[in-house]
Amino acid sequence: MKRAAAILLLIIFLFNWFGYRLLSDYLQHRSDTQLEARLDQQQYNEASLIEIRVPLNMPYQSISSSFERYDGEIEFNGIHYKYVKRKVENGELVLLCLPNENRMRLQNARDEFFKLVNDLQHNSQNKNAPAGSIKSPITEYWEQQNNWQVEALARLLHQYTGYANVIPPSPLLTIPAQPPEC
Repeated sequence: MKRAAAILLLIIFLFNWFGYRLLSDYLQHRSDTQLEARLDQQQYNEASLIEIRVPLNMPYQSISSSFERYDGEIEFNGIHYKYVKRKVENGELVLLCLPNENRMRLQNARDEFFKLVNDLQHNSQNKNAPAGSIKSPITEYWEQQNNWQVEALARLLHQYTGYANVIPPSPLLTIPAQPPEC
C-alpha cells in the first residue's frame, strides 16, 4: 500500500513539474495545426488580415504580382501573428497576417496557471498582509544605475601597419646554387 501511494505521489509530482507544460505545448501545437489547415482551405476573414511591409535589399529579386500562400509566424508587442500570404512588390516583401488569438489565449492561460501553482502574487494582492510579515528576499533587490561610457575607446587612434615598408620594392632574385651536403 505504501509503495502504491509513493508511486502515485511521484506521478502527481512529476505531472505538476513537467506535465502541465507538456499539456499546454500539446494544446498549442494542436491549435496551430488546426489554424494552418483552415488557412490552407482559405477559411478566414479577408477583412481581418494585417499587412506588413519589409524592405528587401536583394539584387535580382523575383517580383510576383499576386499573393502566394506562406507559412510562418511573428510576435510583435505581445501579439502572435500567423503569416497567410506573401508577395514581393517594389523592393518590399508584403506579408498578410492574421492575429493568432488561440495561441495568445493558451499562452495567457499557461502563464496564469503558473502564477497560481507557484503562488506568485501581485503587489496589489499583498496589501492586506500584516505589517510584521516577512518579505521575500527574491522580490527585493538593490537597483543600481549603471552609466557606463565608452568614450575612452572612441579616442584611441587606430594605428595601421604600412605594408609598403614591409614588402621590398623589387622582387627577390634567387641565384641557383649547389645544395648543401649532408
